[in-house]
Amino acid sequence: MRIVGNVLWLLFAGFELAVGYLLAGIVCCLLIVTIPFGVAAFRLAGYVVWPFGRVVVDQPGDAPVAVFLVNLLWFLIAGWWLVLSHLIFGLVLCLTIIGIPFGVASFKMIPLAIAPLGRRVVPLRDLDPAIPVAASVYR
Repeated sequence: MRIVGNVLWLLFAGFELAVGYLLAGIVCCLLIVTIPFGVAAFRLAGYVVWPFGRVVVDQPGDAPVAVFLVNLLWFLIAGWWLVLSHLIFGLVLCLTIIGIPFGVASFKMIPLAIAPLGRRVVPLRDLDPAIPVAASVYR
């Protein structure tokens, strides 16, 4: 069922959103100082293409204040327009009954677009029960 969901997601919104993340990654890598943001954007592009069956978890051992400041900088550089794209796709997908689950999935990706650093994407089958899930909304 996840494969069907992922293929439909890819056709309806995944490809377009992934292109946005790839563009954000390219821009961040061109600015040299923001290369870590570019790496995060490329990682998120992979997640946005094929989200079902994966979960976002907090990265253990990161300094919370530093992660907050870096995520704030991310939001100012690239996050705000990625959030806007998730909102637009979510609203458009929710116009049809079939698209509602995909629209909800797009809305659930907004927190990750706001603050991606300090988190990582793992397949559900590789999820260690000892690692707390960042939030159940990312499933």
